[in-house]
Amino acid sequence: MLIIPVKDGENIDRALKRYKRKFDRTKTMKNLRNRKQFTKPSVSKRAQIIKAKYVQKLRTAEEQG
Repeated sequence: MLIIPVKDGENIDRALKRYKRKFDRTKTMKNLRNRKQFTKPSVSKRAQIIKAKYVQKLRTAEEQG
């Protein structure tokens, strides 16, 4: 549960923005979306490996170019 203390005289938009930022940082929605459907461990591991290869390729291209 997120608690955002609102100070006296503080704009409600600013407090709402703080709430949204805090909510995004807790990654609540990301976890909910991941739990909606089951992914096999081998599939998730394969996706991680593909992502790592892609990032490594970008970094080597940046170093060389």
